[in-house]
Amino acid sequence: MTDPTTPTPPASPASPASPASPALPLTLRAVSADDHAAWMPLWRGYQAFYRVDIPDATTAITWARFLDKAEPMHAAIAWQGTRAVGLVHWIMHRGCWSVGDYCYLNDLYAEPDVRGAGVGRGLIEHVYESARQAGCSRVYWLTHESNEVAMRLYDRIADRSGFVQYRKVL
Repeated sequence: MTDPTTPTPPASPASPASPASPALPLTLRAVSADDHAAWMPLWRGYQAFYRVDIPDATTAITWARFLDKAEPMHAAIAWQGTRAVGLVHWIMHRGCWSVGDYCYLNDLYAEPDVRGAGVGRGLIEHVYESARQAGCSRVYWLTHESNEVAMRLYDRIADRSGFVQYRKVL
């Protein structure tokens, strides 16, 4: 998360009240203009998890960027039937260490009742494939150090870089 706000996630991330069941198959696809109403509750859930409140004006600009083919920002939603159960946002950008662009996985969220059922992994793999098709040399992301549940997944599907993030809000 590179948003200028300072997130304070819960000490122990929310987990589902009961184990997620493989109810319906997962479908992942890029957002379209018609998906705004399905995306917004997921976006609000993501913000609630990280205890941030992103201004409505910023949210509106972010949504418009996802729909603009000239923008390097992308979004996808995970669906179980007609229910939106997760989102992922990513940004392609140049890097100085390779010819291929980098892909920054900016935001990842799954509804609490489907966590542990492969939604997060599916969304990450969706970004991997998008980055591969775009000729990117890597996909990377950040998470809060208290997000232990998610880090168990991340440790299985990616490598820790060892780098520490610093930031200065401007």
